[in-house]
Amino acid sequence: MKRWPKILFYVIIVRPIVLVIMGLNVRHRERLLKGAAILVVNHNSPLDTLAVASIVPMADLHRLRPVGARDYFCRNAFCEMLSRNLLGVIPLERRPKRGEDLFGECVEALNNGDLLIIFPEGTRGEPEERVPFKAGVGRLVEKCPAVPMIPIFLRGCGKSLPRGESLFVPFVCDVVVGEPLSFAGDRRAVADQLEAAMDSLEETLPVPTGWDELDSV
Repeated sequence: MKRWPKILFYVIIVRPIVLVIMGLNVRHRERLLKGAAILVVNHNSPLDTLAVASIVPMADLHRLRPVGARDYFCRNAFCEMLSRNLLGVIPLERRPKRGEDLFGECVEALNNGDLLIIFPEGTRGEPEERVPFKAGVGRLVEKCPAVPMIPIFLRGCGKSLPRGESLFVPFVCDVVVGEPLSFAGDRRAVADQLEAAMDSLEETLPVPTGWDELDSV
């Protein structure tokens, strides 16, 4: 993957949209690591990946690899080219064939020192509502047990651009970066471990006000 087209895309297009038009309140950015890591993020909006990309240091943007559904990011050759070369997406099959190495490209990226963005819910939920994490994240972590997991909780992206909507609403969003977590040796417990971390991060934020009024507009 060519480094500079990707960096320029994030710096010239993504960051102005997220930081100027939308705005972010970021807590504990210093918890992001220099080496390989799995950034585990709750998923409410198409803006989620862009919000995470906006808090990663510029020097590390070339290492950022969002993981997403192949049928969404690779609908045709043009979409796949943009997704891979500008966003750095690693596409996954929603229904992998029997015996297929689903996480092969993810493991290769982590071995190269990249930062993976993972959405364990598997899909975007209703605005600002989290659904249970799927067990597949544990399978990935088990393949790279030395790589830390960093939970990142987002709040507000689902209000700015909910699933299925095309109208962007300027809305200041919260981003809370959690402490790095280690694999405890049981892949079946990873989803529960991460959900507990997300709950703790969410509790550090003040109770939102005015959202009911926004929904009624």
